[in-house]
This record gives sequence, structure tokens and C-alpha cells, in this order.
Amino acid sequence: MTNTLTSHQSTRRSAPSRRTDPASQAFWLLRIGFTVAPILFGADKFAHVLVNWDRYLAPRISDHLPGTPHQAMYVVGIVEIVAGLVVALRPRFGGYLVAAWLTGIIVNLLLIPGFYDVALRDFGLLIAAVALARLAQRPRRLNRHHTCGELTMTRSATCSPSSGTQASLRTSKSFDEPGEPKTGPAASRSHRCSW
Repeated sequence: MTNTLTSHQSTRRSAPSRRTDPASQAFWLLRIGFTVAPILFGADKFAHVLVNWDRYLAPRISDHLPGTPHQAMYVVGIVEIVAGLVVALRPRFGGYLVAAWLTGIIVNLLLIPGFYDVALRDFGLLIAAVALARLAQRPRRLNRHHTCGELTMTRSATCSPSSGTQASLRTSKSFDEPGEPKTGPAASRSHRCSW
């Protein structure tokens, strides 16, 4: 069976491009935000320009750590810079890494009276980090057994969300039901795939 995937623009309704697709926009906003913010906050752990970060370490935790809270903030800064870089390079994994790190921060903040509002804000960031990881898992290819209209494609074909939502599939055989080949006019069809 030979499959050829060619994309064309619909005259009635075209698929959203990567620039106008809300899911793609949300992904890039979250990816950029969770790359830049951790790197900046991590770097500030060394400079203390924004705030004195030492006061955000719970005494119950700092009592069990070797060194001073100031020295612990250096380690925190390194972890945050690494987390930002991981989000930039591998957002699917980086989103979950940032979410796990934020969970630790929330637990730490809940141990300090008067920082519950900051813990709640960080919980919102945790939800956004999980959303980034989920958005990074969107399908970018038509893989084996991808159903498009009545046809089930068994060959891998590249299909980007910007141009692949409207595709014309030409094949020597088409299947309405598995194992029932059809030939003739039904073998060449246009299908609308949803992502």
C-alpha cells in the first residue's frame, strides 16, 4: 500500500496556523516563561537584588541542612537555573521537573507562618508547569494507526498542526473497515483531521 500525504488549504475554512493556534500560543508562552523566570530567580539567589532569599527558607528545614541558609540558597539557585534550561531544551520533562520543584517550595513555605499567600501563588505556578508539560506532549506526527476520517493510516507521515489539519490522502487502497480494501473513486479522498 502506497500512501502519499499532500496538504492543501481549504477554501471554506483553513486550519489555524502555529501563530494563531491558541494551544500553540499557550505552549510557547509557558515555555518561555518557565525558561526565563527560573533562570532569573536562580541567578538572583547569588546576587539578592530582588529580595533577601534567605528568609524564605523554613527554620525547620535549615536546621537540618549543613551550612547557613545563605549557602543553601546557592544550591537552590543552581537547581533553578538548571530547571529553566531543561524547560528550554526538553519542555515535556522540564514542566514536570519545575512542578516537582514548586511542590518542594510550597511545602517549605507552608512551614513558615505568614507565607501562605506565596505558597498559594506557587501552587498556581505548579498548575501552569503541569499544563506546559501536557501541552508539550501534543502529537506532531501522524503515527501508526492514526485514524483520519474513515481511513486508518498505518504508515508514519509528517503532519504539522499548522498545515496538516486539512490533508488529501491518495492511496492505492482505502479501508472503511479493517481488512476490506476498496478501489476506484473511493480510493482518493479528502479528510479533515483534528488535533
